[in-house]
Amino acid sequence: MKQPRSYSTKRGFSRAASLMQKSIRGATETRGFAQTRVLTHWAEIVGEATAKIAHPVDVSYAKGGFGATLTVLTSGAQAPMLEMQKEQIREKVNACYGYNAIARIRITQTARTGFAEGQLAFDHGPTRAKGPAPEARAKAQHVAAPVENEELRLALEALGANVITKRPTDT
Repeated sequence: MKQPRSYSTKRGFSRAASLMQKSIRGATETRGFAQTRVLTHWAEIVGEATAKIAHPVDVSYAKGGFGATLTVLTSGAQAPMLEMQKEQIREKVNACYGYNAIARIRITQTARTGFAEGQLAFDHGPTRAKGPAPEARAKAQHVAAPVENEELRLALEALGANVITKRPTDT
């Protein structure tokens, strides 16, 4: 007698994570990451501050197989800070693995943006706001106020604000 066919409530849909798991595991294992959690949850493992200045790149194993080396990518300016935190990072990553998998951490420096396989941009926190200062904008609006054509007035305001911002003030 045939077993009745079970009907699923998913209606042919699968989770994206389950579809991508095999591909992700294959890609990360070529880099030495036995557990993808180190890559996917890097900020949670090492903390937001460290995750903004560093990215894990590679895990390489010694010939004897005892203790791996985690390679971390950072910008040149942040390398000394990261160098002082190596032991804490190693402890946090080993806690993620559940055993003493990482014996050493190697820090590799690169430019703020750029890495051979894809542009890794480091987020070093808030940057200066782009655009003219509010004082320059107000002064440019005052100068361009007599112009009746709205498009021309807006263009002159933008140009004036940029010129005022760039020019050194003698007053």
